[in-house]
Amino acid sequence: MIYREYGKTGKKVSILGFGGMRFKEGEPVEKSAEIIIRAVELGVNYLDTAPAYCRDKSESIMGLAMQQIESPVFISTKSAENESEKVRRDLEQSLTRLKVDKIDFYHFWWVLNMERFEKAKKGGAIETFLRAKEEGLIDHLVISSHQPGEEIKEVVKMGLFEGITLGYNIINFPFRREGVLAAYKAGMGVVTMNPLSGGVIPQNEKRFAFIKENDFQSVVSAALRFNMAHPEITVTLAGMASIAEVEQNVAAVENLPVLTRERIRNLEKGIEQSLDQICTGCSYCLPCVDDIPIPKFMDLYNNYIFEKNPKTVAIRMKYHWALDISILEKCSQCRACEDACTQHIPILERFEQLKEIIAEAQSGN
Repeated sequence: MIYREYGKTGKKVSILGFGGMRFKEGEPVEKSAEIIIRAVELGVNYLDTAPAYCRDKSESIMGLAMQQIESPVFISTKSAENESEKVRRDLEQSLTRLKVDKIDFYHFWWVLNMERFEKAKKGGAIETFLRAKEEGLIDHLVISSHQPGEEIKEVVKMGLFEGITLGYNIINFPFRREGVLAAYKAGMGVVTMNPLSGGVIPQNEKRFAFIKENDFQSVVSAALRFNMAHPEITVTLAGMASIAEVEQNVAAVENLPVLTRERIRNLEKGIEQSLDQICTGCSYCLPCVDDIPIPKFMDLYNNYIFEKNPKTVAIRMKYHWALDISILEKCSQCRACEDACTQHIPILERFEQLKEIIAEAQSGN
């Protein structure tokens, strides 16, 4: 296992982190806990969970594993609440479930936009996070963000957080790279989640073959190694549902490639060539004169291309991006975004298709 310094905290964490969001439904909790224990035996020492994961069972499963783990590990969990009392309730519940005296990395969770900070300040959440840290119940206050790179740079400037967890993978890395670099340069720990794009990458192995380092490698291994090869990324989280998956993912850590600028350029070319008409999130289409977050809507269309499921697009729109399809009615059809798009994506046409896709999802057909 390879270990990296988590920002300025002085903690050395494994570059492969255990994501506790993929335990199998109906499986005995003892068997699920064995998966965590095996990961720790193989050197994984960063364990990530959250309330609500796995139908609200993930923290309890991890707590059971913690009773049997003797090696030092670091626990990461979260609260998505904006009100002081609810944050405190989440924290105390997590401490009880995880059977620990403090949380090593506690996340201000599910931040989609800058407005979230105003809500958290008004509700007293930020103050409660900081007070819990003073009490020794939290070791390090960190943030879990779904924001674009430019907004992440604003978060970094706040100086409130010692680390950040964000979605990062071979599909969206041009969209998030600025944020990763800004956090790293500020001395923050950088944890990446969703390295397999929610299963899209392994489910489309042929389309993602260009990321493989050789013909014998799986795209799962290649995708994990892509994230782990970034010197700016401290931990790459992987959801693991079996001991076999743990062992395969740990093996992916060996002999990591050097992620040179040339390698990055080649991967970007691969996205353009192999993933024809997939938006890379470069954001050249911004700013939009109508204030439409175009890359976020194009991400939704990417999701539809891969999964062909209107319901998953609607869920992603609501819970991942906190968007409403009515925003697209603001479009004045100036086509400046299409003129700026280096991939020549028919953005306005996709706007109309997304309206139809969401309408279909909402109709229940």
